[in-house]
Amino acid sequence: MLVAFDTNILVYAEGLNDPQREAQAKELRSRLGPKRVFLASQVVGEFYNVLTRKYRTPLDRARSICREWTSTCASGAATEATFAHATDLATEAGLQIWDAVILVTAADANCAALLSEDMQHGFVYRGVTVINPFAEQPHPLLADALRHHR
Repeated sequence: MLVAFDTNILVYAEGLNDPQREAQAKELRSRLGPKRVFLASQVVGEFYNVLTRKYRTPLDRARSICREWTSTCASGAATEATFAHATDLATEAGLQIWDAVILVTAADANCAALLSEDMQHGFVYRGVTVINPFAEQPHPLLADALRHHR
């Protein structure tokens, strides 16, 4: 099962915000294993932006961090069709356009889940379930993915 990560999961996994969520994000990455983590190019771009602007990470260090993630995880880029579907999704479901791009890219990659604390927990689009991995009650799909790790 391929699981997409939203930007905030990467931020937490790098230890940049909340120590409790850092531990949870690192555990998610470790238990899923790199072959089952998917990153949309939009996520990597947002992550680089957060590293350099919000946390003032030196540019070369931010580049290295992003490349480490992309070299160990599956990744995919948005296409013209992605943007067409994303504008439909944003219009019909009320999502922010960049969240819609991430969700459509995850669907195009056949992900089963998108881990995000910013999108609506439980929302399903083309077989991808948005899951807040920090929710008090673990989502059954995520629990199953973690049970059958690697």
